[in-house]
Amino acid sequence: MEYVYSALLLYRAGKAIDEHGVKKVLEAAGIKVDEGRVKALVAALDGVNIDEAIKEAAVVSVAAPAAASGHAAHAPEAKKEEKKPSEDAAAGLGSLFG
Repeated sequence: MEYVYSALLLYRAGKAIDEHGVKKVLEAAGIKVDEGRVKALVAALDGVNIDEAIKEAAVVSVAAPAAASGHAAHAPEAKKEEKKPSEDAAAGLGSLFG
């Protein structure tokens, strides 16, 4: 997560999101840098419109809880089928004999 945050900090500061910048931000925060993760992050963000990605993430994060709460409010509770103890015992004994 801190790798993504470093890229967002660089973006917000108007700096290029490159390996050198990401490493400097992470080192300044006292985080041990994993070169592979830095390279993967920079490659993944190449050509990404960060403003658009942030807007889409905000819409999804707002819509998801609203959809979930609306669905849960209208969902009927499932009724549990009650078994009699004798049925459970008979089923257990039946499995002994195949």
